Amino acid sequence: MLVEWDWWTVEFGDVHAGAVSVLVEGGEPGPVYFDVGSGPDVPSTRHWSAYDGRHHRPRAEALRAGCACGWRGAAEYPLDWDAIGDEPLYEADVDLSGPLADWHAHLSLVRDKAAPLPEPLAALLVEIAEQLTATASDAPLAALRAAGVLERIAARVGREAAGAVSDAGMSAEAVATGLGTTRSKALMLLLTAQDR
Repeated sequence: MLVEWDWWTVEFGDVHAGAVSVLVEGGEPGPVYFDVGSGPDVPSTRHWSAYDGRHHRPRAEALRAGCACGWRGAAEYPLDWDAIGDEPLYEADVDLSGPLADWHAHLSLVRDKAAPLPEPLAALLVEIAEQLTATASDAPLAALRAAGVLERIAARVGREAAGAVSDAGMSAEAVATGLGTTRSKALMLLLTAQDR
C-alpha cells in the first residue's frame, strides 16, 4: 500500500519537514493522481515511489532531497532502472541515504542561524521527551496528562516570549530566522503577541 511516509520531522516542525523529491525529464513533476472511478475527490500524492512509470504515471529519472520550506537539494541521485526492472518503486531497494544526508545538511544551516537553546534547557527537553516516550508505553493516561501540562506551560511562556520579542521591535525576518520558520509564521506570532 502506498502511503505518505519518509517525511522526516525535526525540532522545526512541519516547516522543515523533509522528503525525497523526484526529477523527470523537464524538472520536478506535479502530483500523481489515482483513478478511483467517479467522484469529486481524486486522490493524489507526491511520494517519490509513485513516479515509477506504471499506470501512465511519470517515471522518475533521479531523486533529490526536498524540504517543506521550498529548498531542494542540488545533488541528483539517478535511479538504476536496469536494476529496478519492472518492480514498483515502493517495493524496490532504493537507497535514500543521499537525499537524507543532503536534507540533514540543509537543516544544519537552518539550525546554525536559529537562536541557540541554552545547553541546560536543550538537555532538559531531551530528557522530557525520553521520559514522556517511556511513560506513554507504561502509563499512557499519565503521559497524556503530562503532555497537556506541557502544552499549557508552552502556550503561557510562548505568549510571554512573543510579547517580549514584539516589544523589542524585531522584524518578522529576524524572528523567522531565529526560530527556523517562515516569515508568514513569524508574522502570525508577532500579530498574536499584539493581541495579548
